[in-house]
Amino acid sequence: MNMNSDDRSDLPQAPVQEIVAFDVRHLSEQQLAALGVSHIAYLKPVMVDGVQGFAIHAADGTPMAVAGNREVAVAAVMQHEMLPFSVH
Repeated sequence: MNMNSDDRSDLPQAPVQEIVAFDVRHLSEQQLAALGVSHIAYLKPVMVDGVQGFAIHAADGTPMAVAGNREVAVAAVMQHEMLPFSVH
């Protein structure tokens, strides 16, 4: 028996998953709200009391926080294991 063999035919095979690509710019408001609610946060430039900042919103539009600059907003989102997306 060759212990260095790469023959793995006796191992269970994982099902093949189809990867579907889509452009989020073509999603409806409802589809966008349901997309990655717990995984995606949107960053949006805002003015709060005359001071420029970045609002952080959940994918469903729920306001979560305001940061003083984009870098802090991105860091806060990533610290919570979410992906940041900019909204202009």
